[in-house]
Amino acid sequence: MFRKLLFTLLTFALLLTACGPVATPLPVATELPAAPTLAPTLEPITLTDGLGRTVTLTSPAQRVVSLTPATTEILFAVGAGSQVIGRDMFSDYPAEAQAVADIGGSMGEYNLEAILALQPDLVLAGGISPPELVASLEQLGLTIYFVSNPATLEEMYSTLETVAKLTGHETDAAALVESLKARVAAVDEKIMPLSFHPSVFYELDASADSSKPWTSGPGTFVDLLIARAGGFNIGGNLQGAWAQISLEELVVLNPDFIILGDSNWGVTPESVAQRPGWEALTAVQNGKVYPFDDNTVNRPGPRLVDGLEELAKLLHPELFK
Repeated sequence: MFRKLLFTLLTFALLLTACGPVATPLPVATELPAAPTLAPTLEPITLTDGLGRTVTLTSPAQRVVSLTPATTEILFAVGAGSQVIGRDMFSDYPAEAQAVADIGGSMGEYNLEAILALQPDLVLAGGISPPELVASLEQLGLTIYFVSNPATLEEMYSTLETVAKLTGHETDAAALVESLKARVAAVDEKIMPLSFHPSVFYELDASADSSKPWTSGPGTFVDLLIARAGGFNIGGNLQGAWAQISLEELVVLNPDFIILGDSNWGVTPESVAQRPGWEALTAVQNGKVYPFDDNTVNRPGPRLVDGLEELAKLLHPELFK
């Protein structure tokens, strides 16, 4: 009897064990969890400007005031147009720039209160901006970078790259510079074999006295671009960047071409032909007096290449048919 009872209890215990919960093994991790992604840390931008000042930005400027037409054109050209919140009154290119707040600039007088109210993180000054203006803006606690006027096309490319770095558009500027260099190289290739370079008188202003007009002297972009376009600037032998030349000297030098940089102010080939004594000039007699957009050769920005191409076509039309 006892054996039968013991056997029954053991059997019951075994059944309970068999019917109990079965432990499920934990899954084995095959990959470690990904590390959290950290936002990239932007390094400060530190550059030396045209006045020898060290200028530092904690990051690319997003609110820029431009004090010159050239710096405005450069900003838009490198892709930073949407970051321009203020511009001088003469900045009229591209058309989009005219919708930006006007901060003055007539006779060198800027509205400093308006500039301060815009809360820019960068003010871009140019070669025509007086150092006193830079100092005044600095005293207001603003960050100013002074862009020197380039002396060559190659220096202009560097200016584009500098402004692009300040505004975070280095990739855009690299593509722009590559395109500009290719266009200049195309002109150089056509002009290089030429042995004849026609003489050119580039008129800046004859409004006060047509017998003593103003022209571009040596070292100016007008002088440089005329030479690169296959011409000879007769003003290159005068003294000073901007110089007057007498009608008597013009008659002696007798330029092959007259380029009217003052056509923006209403001067026309017809009005030049009506000036006393100008009918003696070969360029007038041959109808080689041409209106020209002076902004393309006197604003040191990417449109200098436009000016070069246009001058080359005027002086050597046979090469660009």
